Amino acid sequence: MGSLNFTNETALKDREDNCNFGGAEVVTNNFNQKEEKVTSTGGWKYTCILLANQGLATLAFFGVGVNLVLFLTRVLDQENATAANNVSKWTGTVYLFSLVGAFLSDSYWGRYLTCAIFQIILVVGLVLLSLTSWLFLIKPNGCGDGKMDCMPTSPIGIAIFYLSIYLVALGYGGHQPTLATFGADQFDEANPKQKKSKAAFFACFYFALNVGSLFSNTILVYYEDNGMWTLGFLVSLGSAIIGLLSFLIGTPKYRYVQPSGNPLPRVAQVFVASTKKWNIVPANPNDLYELEGPESAIKGSRKILHSSEFEFLDKAATVTQNDVYGPKNPWRLCTVTQVEEAKCVMKMLPIWLCTIIYSVVFTQMASLFVEQGDVMKTKFGEFHLPAASMSAFDICSVLVCTGLYSQILVPFVGRLSGNPKGLTELQRMGVGLIIGMLAMLAAGATEIQRLKYVIPGEKSSSLSIFWQIPQYVLVGASEVFMYVGQLEFFNGQAPDGIKSFGSSLCMASISLGNYVSSMLVNMVMRITAKGNNPGWIPNNLNTGHMDRFYFLIAVLTACDFVIYLFLAKWYKGINLEDSEKEIQKEGPGHELLNKV
Repeated sequence: MGSLNFTNETALKDREDNCNFGGAEVVTNNFNQKEEKVTSTGGWKYTCILLANQGLATLAFFGVGVNLVLFLTRVLDQENATAANNVSKWTGTVYLFSLVGAFLSDSYWGRYLTCAIFQIILVVGLVLLSLTSWLFLIKPNGCGDGKMDCMPTSPIGIAIFYLSIYLVALGYGGHQPTLATFGADQFDEANPKQKKSKAAFFACFYFALNVGSLFSNTILVYYEDNGMWTLGFLVSLGSAIIGLLSFLIGTPKYRYVQPSGNPLPRVAQVFVASTKKWNIVPANPNDLYELEGPESAIKGSRKILHSSEFEFLDKAATVTQNDVYGPKNPWRLCTVTQVEEAKCVMKMLPIWLCTIIYSVVFTQMASLFVEQGDVMKTKFGEFHLPAASMSAFDICSVLVCTGLYSQILVPFVGRLSGNPKGLTELQRMGVGLIIGMLAMLAAGATEIQRLKYVIPGEKSSSLSIFWQIPQYVLVGASEVFMYVGQLEFFNGQAPDGIKSFGSSLCMASISLGNYVSSMLVNMVMRITAKGNNPGWIPNNLNTGHMDRFYFLIAVLTACDFVIYLFLAKWYKGINLEDSEKEIQKEGPGHELLNKV
Protein backbone atom coordinates (compact mmCIF):
# COMPACT_ATOMS: atom_id res chain seq x y z
CA MET A 1 0.00 0.00 0.00
CA GLY A 2 1.37 3.41 -0.92
CA SER A 3 1.88 6.22 1.58
CA LEU A 4 -0.55 9.10 2.01
CA ASN A 5 0.13 12.81 1.80
CA PHE A 6 -1.40 13.17 5.23
CA THR A 7 -3.13 16.50 5.67
CA ASN A 8 -6.20 15.48 7.67
CA GLU A 9 -4.87 14.53 11.11
CA THR A 10 -8.26 14.39 12.77
CA ALA A 11 -8.49 10.62 12.56
CA LEU A 12 -5.21 10.19 14.35
CA LYS A 13 -5.65 13.09 16.73
CA ASP A 14 -8.47 11.36 18.58
CA ARG A 15 -6.20 8.46 19.44
CA GLU A 16 -3.09 10.31 20.59
CA ASP A 17 -4.33 10.52 24.16
CA ASN A 18 -4.21 6.73 24.37
CA CYS A 19 -0.95 6.34 22.46
CA ASN A 20 1.49 4.19 24.45
CA PHE A 21 4.32 3.20 22.09
CA GLY A 22 5.39 0.43 24.49
CA GLY A 23 6.96 2.68 27.11
CA ALA A 24 7.24 5.79 24.93
CA GLU A 25 4.08 7.31 26.27
CA VAL A 26 3.12 10.93 25.71
CA VAL A 27 4.11 13.05 28.69
CA THR A 28 3.83 16.66 29.71
CA ASN A 29 6.46 16.71 32.42
CA ASN A 30 7.71 20.21 31.65
CA PHE A 31 9.26 22.57 34.16
CA ASN A 32 5.86 23.73 35.40
CA GLN A 33 5.25 20.17 36.58
CA LYS A 34 8.81 19.34 37.57
CA GLU A 35 8.03 19.22 41.27
CA GLU A 36 6.01 16.06 40.65
CA LYS A 37 9.13 14.37 39.29
CA VAL A 38 12.13 15.90 41.08
CA THR A 39 12.24 16.28 44.82
CA SER A 40 14.62 17.32 47.60
CA THR A 41 17.55 19.75 47.46
CA GLY A 42 20.74 18.44 45.86
CA GLY A 43 23.40 21.01 44.95
CA TRP A 44 27.14 20.99 45.55
CA LYS A 45 26.86 20.11 49.24
CA TYR A 46 25.44 16.68 48.50
CA THR A 47 27.27 16.28 45.22
CA CYS A 48 30.53 16.34 47.21
CA ILE A 49 29.31 13.24 49.02
CA LEU A 50 28.88 11.53 45.66
CA LEU A 51 32.34 12.64 44.54
CA ALA A 52 33.85 11.20 47.71
CA ASN A 53 31.85 8.03 47.11
CA GLN A 54 33.29 7.75 43.60
CA GLY A 55 36.85 8.18 44.89
CA LEU A 56 36.38 5.53 47.58
CA ALA A 57 34.70 3.06 45.22
CA THR A 58 37.48 3.55 42.66
CA LEU A 59 40.11 3.00 45.35
CA ALA A 60 38.38 -0.26 46.32
CA PHE A 61 38.09 -1.45 42.73
CA PHE A 62 41.64 -0.66 41.66
CA GLY A 63 42.92 -2.17 44.90
CA VAL A 64 41.86 -5.43 43.27
CA GLY A 65 42.34 -4.71 39.58
CA VAL A 66 45.67 -2.91 39.37
CA ASN A 67 47.73 -5.88 40.58
CA LEU A 68 45.43 -8.69 39.51
CA VAL A 69 47.73 -9.93 36.75
CA LEU A 70 50.57 -10.44 39.27
CA PHE A 71 48.20 -12.14 41.72
CA LEU A 72 47.27 -14.64 39.01
CA THR A 73 50.90 -15.35 38.06
CA ARG A 74 52.39 -15.40 41.56
CA VAL A 75 49.59 -16.84 43.72
CA LEU A 76 47.62 -18.96 41.24
CA ASP A 77 50.75 -19.83 39.19
CA GLN A 78 49.25 -18.90 35.82
CA GLU A 79 51.43 -18.24 32.78
CA ASN A 80 51.86 -14.68 31.52
CA ALA A 81 49.64 -15.02 28.45
CA THR A 82 46.91 -16.82 30.44
CA ALA A 83 47.00 -14.22 33.21
CA ALA A 84 46.88 -11.35 30.70
CA ASN A 85 43.86 -12.94 29.01
CA ASN A 86 42.05 -13.48 32.30
CA VAL A 87 42.62 -9.89 33.35
CA SER A 88 41.41 -8.63 29.97
CA LYS A 89 38.24 -10.73 30.24
CA TRP A 90 37.61 -9.61 33.80
CA THR A 91 38.17 -5.93 33.00
CA GLY A 92 35.96 -6.26 29.96
CA THR A 93 33.21 -7.74 32.10
CA VAL A 94 33.47 -4.82 34.52
CA TYR A 95 32.63 -2.29 31.85
CA LEU A 96 30.08 -4.56 30.18
CA PHE A 97 28.13 -4.53 33.44
CA SER A 98 27.88 -0.74 33.06
CA LEU A 99 25.23 -1.38 30.41
CA VAL A 100 23.26 -3.40 32.96
CA GLY A 101 23.44 -0.63 35.54
CA ALA A 102 22.50 2.09 33.06
CA PHE A 103 19.54 0.09 31.76
CA LEU A 104 18.15 -0.67 35.21
CA SER A 105 18.58 2.89 36.46
CA ASP A 106 16.91 4.48 33.43
CA SER A 107 14.15 1.95 33.01
CA TYR A 108 13.11 0.63 36.41
CA TRP A 109 15.09 1.27 39.58
CA GLY A 110 16.13 4.90 39.28
CA ARG A 111 19.65 6.26 39.92
CA TYR A 112 19.69 6.14 43.72
CA LEU A 113 18.47 2.58 44.19
CA THR A 114 20.74 1.31 41.40
CA CYS A 115 23.80 2.94 43.00
CA ALA A 116 22.95 1.51 46.42
CA ILE A 117 22.33 -2.04 45.20
CA PHE A 118 25.49 -2.26 43.11
CA GLN A 119 27.60 -0.82 45.93
CA ILE A 120 26.28 -3.57 48.21
CA ILE A 121 27.28 -6.13 45.58
CA LEU A 122 30.77 -4.55 45.49
CA VAL A 123 31.09 -4.89 49.27
CA VAL A 124 29.93 -8.53 49.19
CA GLY A 125 32.49 -9.33 46.49
CA LEU A 126 35.31 -7.75 48.50
CA VAL A 127 34.27 -9.63 51.66
CA LEU A 128 34.46 -12.93 49.76
CA LEU A 129 37.78 -11.98 48.16
CA SER A 130 39.36 -11.06 51.50
CA LEU A 131 38.17 -14.28 53.16
CA THR A 132 39.24 -16.44 50.22
CA SER A 133 42.69 -14.84 50.15
CA TRP A 134 43.12 -15.36 53.89
CA LEU A 135 41.69 -18.89 54.20
CA PHE A 136 42.59 -20.56 50.89
CA LEU A 137 45.05 -18.69 48.65
CA ILE A 138 47.88 -17.04 50.61
CA LYS A 139 49.52 -20.17 51.98
CA PRO A 140 52.08 -19.79 53.52
CA ASN A 141 51.63 -16.29 54.84
CA GLY A 142 53.57 -13.70 52.82
CA CYS A 143 53.78 -15.77 49.65
CA GLY A 144 53.12 -14.23 46.24
CA ASP A 145 55.79 -11.54 46.71
CA GLY A 146 57.82 -12.71 43.70
CA LYS A 147 60.23 -14.65 45.91
CA MET A 148 58.17 -17.14 47.94
CA ASP A 149 55.86 -19.49 46.02
CA CYS A 150 52.35 -20.19 47.24
CA MET A 151 51.00 -23.68 47.85
CA PRO A 152 48.66 -25.15 45.20
CA THR A 153 45.12 -23.94 45.73
CA SER A 154 42.07 -26.18 46.08
CA PRO A 155 39.36 -26.06 43.39
CA ILE A 156 36.95 -24.62 45.97
CA GLY A 157 39.32 -21.77 46.76
CA ILE A 158 39.79 -20.96 43.07
CA ALA A 159 36.02 -21.09 42.45
CA ILE A 160 35.27 -18.71 45.32
CA PHE A 161 38.09 -16.41 44.16
CA TYR A 162 36.62 -16.08 40.66
CA LEU A 163 33.12 -15.62 42.07
CA SER A 164 34.38 -12.82 44.31
CA ILE A 165 36.26 -10.88 41.64
CA TYR A 166 33.31 -11.08 39.25
CA LEU A 167 31.01 -9.79 41.99
CA VAL A 168 33.46 -6.90 42.32
CA ALA A 169 33.20 -6.43 38.55
CA LEU A 170 29.39 -6.42 38.69
CA GLY A 171 29.26 -4.02 41.63
CA TYR A 172 31.70 -1.43 40.31
CA GLY A 173 30.59 -1.75 36.69
CA GLY A 174 26.94 -1.10 37.50
CA HIS A 175 27.74 1.65 39.99
CA GLN A 176 30.10 4.00 38.15
CA PRO A 177 28.02 5.25 35.16
CA THR A 178 24.88 5.41 37.30
CA LEU A 179 26.64 7.52 39.93
CA ALA A 180 27.77 9.98 37.25
CA THR A 181 24.17 10.39 36.11
CA PHE A 182 22.90 10.66 39.68
CA GLY A 183 25.47 13.37 40.40
CA ALA A 184 24.27 15.33 37.37
CA ASP A 185 20.71 15.03 38.69
CA GLN A 186 21.69 17.06 41.75
CA PHE A 187 21.72 20.26 39.66
CA ASP A 188 18.63 21.95 38.28
CA GLU A 189 19.30 22.93 34.68
CA ALA A 190 16.47 25.48 34.80
CA ASN A 191 18.77 27.48 37.08
CA PRO A 192 21.59 29.08 34.98
CA LYS A 193 24.01 28.96 37.91
CA GLN A 194 23.36 25.27 38.57
CA LYS A 195 23.58 24.56 34.86
CA LYS A 196 27.19 25.79 34.91
CA SER A 197 27.81 23.75 38.05
CA LYS A 198 26.58 20.65 36.28
CA ALA A 199 29.21 21.18 33.56
CA ALA A 200 31.89 21.50 36.24
CA PHE A 201 30.64 18.36 37.97
CA PHE A 202 31.92 16.03 35.26
CA ALA A 203 35.45 17.41 35.54
CA CYS A 204 35.27 16.93 39.32
CA PHE A 205 33.91 13.41 38.85
CA TYR A 206 36.82 12.45 36.61
CA PHE A 207 39.24 14.05 39.07
CA ALA A 208 37.77 12.05 41.99
CA LEU A 209 38.11 8.85 39.98
CA ASN A 210 41.79 9.51 39.35
CA VAL A 211 42.52 10.46 42.96
CA GLY A 212 41.05 7.16 44.15
CA SER A 213 43.01 5.16 41.60
CA LEU A 214 46.21 7.09 42.40
CA PHE A 215 46.13 5.84 46.01
CA SER A 216 45.57 2.27 44.82
CA ASN A 217 48.31 2.47 42.21
CA THR A 218 50.94 3.75 44.62
CA ILE A 219 50.43 2.94 48.30
CA LEU A 220 48.09 -0.05 48.14
CA VAL A 221 49.93 -1.78 45.32
CA TYR A 222 53.19 -1.56 47.29
CA TYR A 223 51.85 -3.74 50.11
CA GLU A 224 50.27 -6.21 47.70
CA ASP A 225 53.47 -6.52 45.70
CA ASN A 226 55.31 -7.46 48.89
CA GLY A 227 52.98 -10.38 49.61
CA MET A 228 50.44 -8.60 51.82
CA TRP A 229 47.57 -9.38 49.48
CA THR A 230 44.94 -9.95 52.14
CA LEU A 231 45.78 -6.61 53.76
CA GLY A 232 45.35 -4.87 50.41
CA PHE A 233 41.98 -6.51 49.86
CA LEU A 234 40.85 -5.57 53.37
CA VAL A 235 41.78 -1.93 52.75
CA SER A 236 39.71 -2.08 49.56
CA LEU A 237 36.82 -3.55 51.55
CA GLY A 238 37.06 -0.80 54.16
CA SER A 239 37.07 1.85 51.45
CA ALA A 240 33.96 0.33 49.82
CA ILE A 241 32.10 0.19 53.15
CA ILE A 242 32.94 3.82 53.99
CA GLY A 243 31.85 4.82 50.49
CA LEU A 244 28.51 3.02 50.87
CA LEU A 245 27.82 4.56 54.29
CA SER A 246 28.70 8.04 53.05
CA PHE A 247 26.36 7.54 50.10
CA LEU A 248 23.48 6.58 52.41
CA ILE A 249 24.06 9.62 54.63
CA GLY A 250 22.87 11.98 51.91
CA THR A 251 19.66 10.03 51.25
CA PRO A 252 17.19 12.58 52.71
CA LYS A 253 18.65 15.53 50.77
CA TYR A 254 19.43 14.15 47.31
CA ARG A 255 17.46 15.25 44.28
CA TYR A 256 15.72 12.30 42.64
CA VAL A 257 14.66 11.78 39.04
CA GLN A 258 12.22 8.99 38.27
CA PRO A 259 13.14 6.36 35.65
CA SER A 260 11.92 7.07 32.11
CA GLY A 261 10.89 3.61 31.01
CA ASN A 262 12.40 0.89 28.87
CA PRO A 263 13.87 2.31 25.62
CA LEU A 264 14.19 -1.09 23.91
CA PRO A 265 10.54 -1.50 22.83
CA ARG A 266 10.28 1.90 21.20
CA VAL A 267 13.50 1.39 19.24
CA ALA A 268 12.33 -2.08 18.22
CA GLN A 269 8.99 -0.62 17.11
CA VAL A 270 10.77 1.58 14.55
CA PHE A 271 12.45 -1.39 12.87
CA VAL A 272 9.33 -3.55 13.00
CA ALA A 273 7.15 -0.75 11.57
CA SER A 274 9.69 -0.08 8.81
CA THR A 275 9.77 -3.77 7.92
CA LYS A 276 5.97 -3.99 7.76
CA LYS A 277 5.95 -1.03 5.33
CA TRP A 278 8.94 -2.23 3.33
CA ASN A 279 7.18 -1.87 -0.06
CA ILE A 280 5.95 1.68 0.39
CA VAL A 281 7.78 4.88 -0.52
CA PRO A 282 8.66 7.08 2.48
CA ALA A 283 6.62 10.27 2.66
CA ASN A 284 8.11 13.74 2.40
CA PRO A 285 9.68 14.89 5.68
CA ASN A 286 6.87 17.44 6.24
CA ASP A 287 4.24 14.69 5.89
CA LEU A 288 5.75 12.24 8.39
CA TYR A 289 3.78 11.55 11.55
CA GLU A 290 4.54 13.61 14.66
CA LEU A 291 2.55 14.69 17.69
CA GLU A 292 1.23 18.22 17.83
CA GLY A 293 2.62 20.63 20.40
CA PRO A 294 6.11 21.02 21.86
CA GLU A 295 6.30 17.64 23.59
CA SER A 296 7.25 14.33 22.04
CA ALA A 297 5.85 10.83 22.43
CA ILE A 298 8.96 9.77 24.34
CA LYS A 299 8.83 10.36 28.06
CA GLY A 300 11.26 13.04 29.17
CA SER A 301 12.54 13.78 25.68
CA ARG A 302 12.46 16.79 23.41
CA LYS A 303 11.42 16.41 19.80
CA ILE A 304 14.14 15.54 17.30
CA LEU A 305 14.01 17.04 13.82
CA HIS A 306 14.10 14.85 10.73
CA SER A 307 17.46 13.83 9.26
CA SER A 308 18.29 12.47 5.81
CA GLU A 309 20.35 9.46 6.93
CA PHE A 310 18.82 5.95 6.95
CA GLU A 311 15.73 7.14 5.07
CA PHE A 312 14.29 3.63 4.95
CA LEU A 313 13.41 4.05 8.64
CA ASP A 314 11.14 6.98 7.68
CA LYS A 315 8.65 4.35 6.54
CA ALA A 316 7.84 3.79 10.22
CA ALA A 317 6.53 7.39 10.41
CA THR A 318 4.82 7.32 7.01
CA VAL A 319 1.03 7.36 7.44
CA THR A 320 -0.98 4.86 5.37
CA GLN A 321 -4.74 4.27 5.13
CA ASN A 322 -4.45 1.40 7.60
CA ASP A 323 -2.91 3.80 10.11
CA VAL A 324 -5.75 6.31 9.64
CA TYR A 325 -8.73 3.99 9.68
CA GLY A 326 -7.39 0.81 11.23
CA PRO A 327 -6.74 0.04 14.90
CA LYS A 328 -3.98 1.99 16.62
CA ASN A 329 -0.76 -0.02 16.41
CA PRO A 330 2.50 1.44 17.77
CA TRP A 331 4.34 -1.41 16.03
CA ARG A 332 3.18 -0.02 12.70
CA LEU A 333 3.25 3.78 13.08
CA CYS A 334 5.92 5.73 15.00
CA THR A 335 6.58 9.44 15.44
CA VAL A 336 9.45 11.27 13.76
CA THR A 337 11.16 11.69 17.13
CA GLN A 338 10.95 7.96 17.78
CA VAL A 339 12.40 7.23 14.34
CA GLU A 340 15.19 9.76 14.83
CA GLU A 341 16.06 8.20 18.20
CA ALA A 342 16.69 4.91 16.40
CA LYS A 343 18.68 6.74 13.72
CA CYS A 344 20.85 8.37 16.37
CA VAL A 345 21.76 4.96 17.74
CA MET A 346 22.63 3.68 14.26
CA LYS A 347 24.76 6.75 13.48
CA MET A 348 26.69 6.51 16.74
CA LEU A 349 27.49 2.81 16.48
CA PRO A 350 30.10 3.06 13.64
CA ILE A 351 31.95 5.78 15.58
CA TRP A 352 31.74 3.64 18.70
CA LEU A 353 33.16 0.60 16.92
CA CYS A 354 36.23 2.64 15.94
CA THR A 355 36.96 3.33 19.62
CA ILE A 356 37.34 -0.36 20.47
CA ILE A 357 40.88 -0.65 19.04
CA TYR A 358 41.92 2.29 21.21
CA SER A 359 40.58 0.40 24.23
CA VAL A 360 42.93 -2.44 23.25
CA VAL A 361 45.75 0.07 23.71
CA PHE A 362 44.33 1.20 27.06
CA THR A 363 43.95 -2.30 28.48
CA GLN A 364 47.65 -3.08 28.06
CA MET A 365 48.35 -0.99 31.16
CA ALA A 366 46.63 -3.55 33.38
CA SER A 367 48.24 -6.57 31.76
CA LEU A 368 51.32 -6.56 29.51
CA PHE A 369 52.71 -3.26 30.81
CA VAL A 370 52.73 -4.76 34.32
CA GLU A 371 54.28 -8.03 33.14
CA GLN A 372 56.91 -6.08 31.20
CA GLY A 373 57.76 -3.90 34.18
CA ASP A 374 57.93 -6.89 36.51
CA VAL A 375 60.97 -8.26 34.60
CA MET A 376 62.82 -4.94 34.58
CA LYS A 377 65.02 -3.39 37.27
CA THR A 378 62.58 -2.49 40.05
CA LYS A 379 64.91 -2.37 43.05
CA PHE A 380 66.78 0.82 43.86
CA GLY A 381 68.91 0.38 46.94
CA GLU A 382 66.62 -1.14 49.57
CA PHE A 383 63.46 0.13 47.91
CA HIS A 384 61.46 -2.12 45.59
CA LEU A 385 59.13 -0.36 43.16
CA PRO A 386 56.07 -2.49 42.27
CA ALA A 387 55.56 -2.76 38.50
CA ALA A 388 51.84 -1.98 38.83
CA SER A 389 52.59 1.31 40.59
CA MET A 390 53.97 2.69 37.32
CA SER A 391 50.36 3.38 36.33
CA ALA A 392 50.64 6.36 38.68
CA PHE A 393 52.42 8.09 35.79
CA ASP A 394 49.34 7.47 33.67
CA ILE A 395 47.10 9.03 36.33
CA CYS A 396 49.37 12.04 36.80
CA SER A 397 49.50 12.45 33.02
CA VAL A 398 45.70 12.50 32.91
CA LEU A 399 45.48 15.13 35.65
CA VAL A 400 48.18 17.35 34.11
CA CYS A 401 46.94 17.02 30.52
CA THR A 402 43.37 17.76 31.58
CA GLY A 403 44.51 21.09 33.03
CA LEU A 404 46.71 21.89 30.05
CA TYR A 405 43.90 21.10 27.64
CA SER A 406 41.26 23.22 29.37
CA GLN A 407 43.50 26.15 30.31
CA ILE A 408 45.85 26.41 27.32
CA LEU A 409 44.82 24.30 24.33
CA VAL A 410 41.08 25.14 24.33
CA PRO A 411 41.56 28.95 24.39
CA PHE A 412 44.35 28.79 21.81
CA VAL A 413 42.58 26.48 19.36
CA GLY A 414 39.30 28.28 20.02
CA ARG A 415 40.78 31.55 18.78
CA LEU A 416 42.04 29.85 15.63
CA SER A 417 38.94 27.81 14.83
CA GLY A 418 36.20 30.02 16.23
CA ASN A 419 34.90 27.06 18.25
CA PRO A 420 34.74 28.01 21.96
CA LYS A 421 35.27 24.34 22.85
CA GLY A 422 38.57 24.27 20.94
CA LEU A 423 38.40 20.88 19.26
CA THR A 424 35.15 19.08 18.58
CA GLU A 425 34.56 15.76 20.30
CA LEU A 426 35.25 13.86 17.09
CA GLN A 427 38.52 15.73 16.56
CA ARG A 428 39.60 15.01 20.12
CA MET A 429 38.88 11.30 19.69
CA GLY A 430 40.98 11.28 16.53
CA VAL A 431 43.89 12.91 18.39
CA GLY A 432 43.48 10.29 21.12
CA LEU A 433 43.86 7.51 18.54
CA ILE A 434 47.12 9.02 17.25
CA ILE A 435 48.60 9.43 20.74
CA GLY A 436 47.52 5.88 21.63
CA MET A 437 49.38 4.59 18.58
CA LEU A 438 52.49 6.48 19.72
CA ALA A 439 52.16 4.87 23.16
CA MET A 440 52.33 1.40 21.58
CA LEU A 441 55.40 2.40 19.57
CA ALA A 442 57.03 3.64 22.77
CA ALA A 443 56.18 0.37 24.55
CA GLY A 444 57.67 -1.64 21.69
CA ALA A 445 60.83 0.45 21.72
CA THR A 446 61.16 -0.06 25.48
CA GLU A 447 60.81 -3.83 25.06
CA ILE A 448 63.52 -3.89 22.39
CA GLN A 449 65.81 -2.00 24.76
CA ARG A 450 64.87 -4.28 27.68
CA LEU A 451 65.87 -7.39 25.72
CA LYS A 452 69.32 -5.91 25.15
CA TYR A 453 69.93 -5.89 28.93
CA VAL A 454 68.66 -9.38 29.74
CA ILE A 455 70.52 -10.98 32.66
CA PRO A 456 71.81 -14.42 31.55
CA GLY A 457 70.13 -17.29 33.36
CA GLU A 458 67.38 -15.10 34.81
CA LYS A 459 63.95 -13.93 33.69
CA SER A 460 64.65 -10.25 34.40
CA SER A 461 66.56 -7.41 32.75
CA SER A 462 68.89 -4.82 34.20
CA LEU A 463 67.08 -2.03 32.32
CA SER A 464 65.38 0.41 34.72
CA ILE A 465 61.60 0.24 34.95
CA PHE A 466 61.52 4.01 34.50
CA TRP A 467 61.97 3.40 30.79
CA GLN A 468 58.25 2.67 30.86
CA ILE A 469 57.38 6.27 31.79
CA PRO A 470 56.89 7.48 28.17
CA GLN A 471 54.38 4.76 27.32
CA TYR A 472 52.36 5.42 30.51
CA VAL A 473 52.43 9.19 29.98
CA LEU A 474 51.33 8.84 26.36
CA VAL A 475 48.43 6.57 27.32
CA GLY A 476 47.36 9.11 29.95
CA ALA A 477 47.49 11.95 27.45
CA SER A 478 45.47 9.92 24.95
CA GLU A 479 42.80 9.27 27.60
CA VAL A 480 42.17 13.00 27.98
CA PHE A 481 41.39 13.25 24.30
CA MET A 482 39.74 9.89 23.67
CA TYR A 483 37.76 8.93 26.77
CA VAL A 484 36.74 12.41 27.89
CA GLY A 485 35.88 13.22 24.26
CA GLN A 486 33.97 9.94 24.03
CA LEU A 487 31.95 10.69 27.15
CA GLU A 488 31.01 14.14 25.88
CA PHE A 489 30.25 12.89 22.37
CA PHE A 490 28.01 9.96 23.27
CA ASN A 491 26.20 11.94 25.95
CA GLY A 492 25.79 14.89 23.64
CA GLN A 493 24.60 12.94 20.63
CA ALA A 494 22.31 10.53 22.49
CA PRO A 495 18.64 11.62 22.58
CA ASP A 496 17.23 12.73 25.92
CA GLY A 497 15.51 9.41 26.56
CA ILE A 498 18.71 7.31 26.35
CA LYS A 499 21.38 9.54 27.90
CA SER A 500 22.57 6.78 30.21
CA PHE A 501 22.92 4.52 27.21
CA GLY A 502 25.26 7.16 25.79
CA SER A 503 27.32 7.07 29.00
CA SER A 504 27.48 3.31 28.86
CA LEU A 505 28.81 3.27 25.29
CA CYS A 506 32.08 4.72 26.51
CA MET A 507 32.50 1.97 29.11
CA ALA A 508 31.25 -0.71 26.73
CA SER A 509 34.06 0.31 24.36
CA ILE A 510 36.56 -0.45 27.13
CA SER A 511 34.81 -3.77 27.71
CA LEU A 512 35.03 -4.94 24.12
CA GLY A 513 38.59 -3.61 23.91
CA ASN A 514 39.56 -6.02 26.66
CA TYR A 515 37.92 -8.94 24.90
CA VAL A 516 39.59 -8.02 21.60
CA SER A 517 42.93 -7.78 23.41
CA SER A 518 42.41 -11.26 24.84
CA MET A 519 41.51 -12.56 21.38
CA LEU A 520 44.63 -10.98 19.86
CA VAL A 521 46.87 -12.56 22.50
CA ASN A 522 45.35 -15.99 21.81
CA MET A 523 45.69 -15.59 18.04
CA VAL A 524 49.28 -14.37 18.26
CA MET A 525 50.32 -17.20 20.57
CA ARG A 526 48.65 -19.85 18.38
CA ILE A 527 50.42 -18.51 15.29
CA THR A 528 53.85 -17.76 16.78
CA ALA A 529 54.22 -20.57 19.37
CA LYS A 530 54.98 -23.51 17.09
CA GLY A 531 57.58 -26.20 17.45
CA ASN A 532 60.48 -24.98 19.54
CA ASN A 533 59.44 -21.35 19.10
CA PRO A 534 58.04 -20.06 22.45
CA GLY A 535 55.94 -17.37 20.76
CA TRP A 536 55.79 -13.61 21.22
CA ILE A 537 54.44 -13.64 24.80
CA PRO A 538 55.87 -16.75 26.52
CA ASN A 539 56.11 -17.35 30.24
CA ASN A 540 59.72 -16.21 30.07
CA LEU A 541 59.46 -12.85 28.30
CA ASN A 542 63.21 -12.84 27.65
CA THR A 543 62.72 -15.61 25.07
CA GLY A 544 59.78 -13.90 23.34
CA HIS A 545 59.08 -10.80 21.29
CA MET A 546 56.45 -8.77 23.11
CA ASP A 547 57.71 -5.75 21.16
CA ARG A 548 56.19 -7.22 18.00
CA PHE A 549 52.82 -7.51 19.72
CA TYR A 550 52.98 -3.82 20.67
CA PHE A 551 53.88 -2.91 17.08
CA LEU A 552 50.97 -5.04 15.83
CA ILE A 553 48.56 -3.02 17.98
CA ALA A 554 50.14 0.20 16.66
CA VAL A 555 49.49 -0.92 13.06
CA LEU A 556 45.89 -1.86 13.89
CA THR A 557 45.40 1.56 15.53
CA ALA A 558 46.74 3.31 12.41
CA CYS A 559 44.32 1.36 10.20
CA ASP A 560 41.49 2.13 12.62
CA PHE A 561 42.36 5.84 12.44
CA VAL A 562 42.01 5.86 8.63
CA ILE A 563 38.54 4.28 8.87
CA TYR A 564 37.62 6.66 11.68
CA LEU A 565 38.46 9.70 9.50
CA PHE A 566 35.91 8.64 6.87
CA LEU A 567 33.22 7.92 9.47
CA ALA A 568 33.81 11.18 11.32
CA LYS A 569 33.45 13.11 8.06
CA TRP A 570 30.22 11.22 7.27
CA TYR A 571 28.66 11.76 10.71
CA LYS A 572 25.88 14.36 11.09
CA GLY A 573 24.93 15.46 14.59
CA ILE A 574 21.55 15.29 16.28
CA ASN A 575 19.18 18.21 15.67
CA LEU A 576 16.76 18.96 18.49
CA GLU A 577 13.67 21.11 18.10
CA ASP A 578 13.79 24.38 20.04
CA SER A 579 10.89 24.68 22.44
CA GLU A 580 9.69 27.34 24.85
CA LYS A 581 8.63 24.56 27.17
CA GLU A 582 11.84 22.68 27.82
CA ILE A 583 11.34 19.07 28.80
CA GLN A 584 13.13 17.82 31.91
CA LYS A 585 16.32 16.22 30.58
CA GLU A 586 17.74 12.90 31.73
CA GLY A 587 21.30 11.61 32.01
CA PRO A 588 24.79 13.10 32.45
CA GLY A 589 26.44 15.44 30.01
CA HIS A 590 23.32 16.73 28.25
CA GLU A 591 24.55 20.32 28.50
CA LEU A 592 27.28 19.30 26.05
CA LEU A 593 24.69 18.50 23.38
CA ASN A 594 25.52 20.19 20.11
CA LYS A 595 26.31 19.40 16.55
CA VAL A 596 29.87 18.20 16.05
